[in-house]
Amino acid sequence: MKSNIGKIDRLIRLAIATFLLVYAYWQGSGIAFGFSVFTFYESWAGWCAFYQLIGRNSCPLPKQ
Repeated sequence: MKSNIGKIDRLIRLAIATFLLVYAYWQGSGIAFGFSVFTFYESWAGWCAFYQLIGRNSCPLPKQ
């Protein structure tokens, strides 16, 4: 898998995942916990399946 999420997107996803984890714990929601785990994975791996499907890439271009 080639990384397709830039640094800012990864930080935003990390914040969303943290919020979802707290919400899941507070409400006892398994669905929110599942989304939280998936969003943590996206943030950690730097890869998004939806971005892959639509051909989007928010990573900066490599310097030459």
